[in-house]
Amino acid sequence: MRHTQLRSFHAVAQRASFTQAARALGVGQPTITTQVRSLEQEFGVELFVRRGRRIELTEAGSGLLDITRRLFADEKEAADYLNETRGLRTGHLRVGAVGPYHVTDMLAAFNARHPGLYVSVAVGNSRDTVRDLLDYRTDVAVLAHVDPDPRLVAIPYRRHRVIVFCPADHPFGKRRFIRAHEMEGQRLIVREAGSTTRRAFDQAMRDADVRPRVVMEIGSRESIREAVAKGIGLGVVSEAEFIPDPRIRPVPVGDAEIYTYAHVVYLKERQNARLVRAFLEVLSGLLPDAPVNGVSSPSSRRRPSNSRR
Repeated sequence: MRHTQLRSFHAVAQRASFTQAARALGVGQPTITTQVRSLEQEFGVELFVRRGRRIELTEAGSGLLDITRRLFADEKEAADYLNETRGLRTGHLRVGAVGPYHVTDMLAAFNARHPGLYVSVAVGNSRDTVRDLLDYRTDVAVLAHVDPDPRLVAIPYRRHRVIVFCPADHPFGKRRFIRAHEMEGQRLIVREAGSTTRRAFDQAMRDADVRPRVVMEIGSRESIREAVAKGIGLGVVSEAEFIPDPRIRPVPVGDAEIYTYAHVVYLKERQNARLVRAFLEVLSGLLPDAPVNGVSSPSSRRRPSNSRR
């Protein structure tokens, strides 16, 4: 078994495509196919099932992928370690985020401290961002909501108020704030059910015994903004994510505490990885509390009672 065979297998398994794997590794597709096939023949196993143009991992392939994820994560960590001995002048930090709003100031501070490091950011929904972290595709992640998981460490970072926004000509548009009960029966355009903003707002409405009328569900902040601007209904958004637009107006809910939260999350087993540690050290300078051993301790920062909303 050769390292190149494992690398080819890993690239195909991650992308579910021989063509994309070849492109990522900078070799021809026949080379990738030959290396994977020779690995299967050498051990008498089937790693992929071909279904027309699609390929799927077999049970043996899934087991091997778990191993190669650790293998290539360790390989990257070894490279990071050697880069660290040169003063972190080179290296590649991979960040996952559910949106650009919470992560930008962290990246700016990290770049100022380590200008020689290359940083890439993968933006996706919460489920995909956590999966990439667990699969070693990213080094750290910035998430709004974190379910308990013994494999992960989450550091509370920021909280932002959730506000309503409406068309400029809506009666709410001239108000400084509204009351929760005034949302009763209002036409509402919402994000998908897994959205943290929607979860927080829905909980606040339940607490107030108020029932807005959901008329549309859209999985894009930008599309919701356009729908609200066209007068279809009201929207809700984190105050940090609200983009001023003459067609719409932001309106806080004055008698409800509705927040979303940003957490920096990393794998517990990788807390001493060089680039992860470097990112956490930069993060500690951005947190309001004093750092503990260079990193703000999650247990030392009390989370507001409604942080799970």
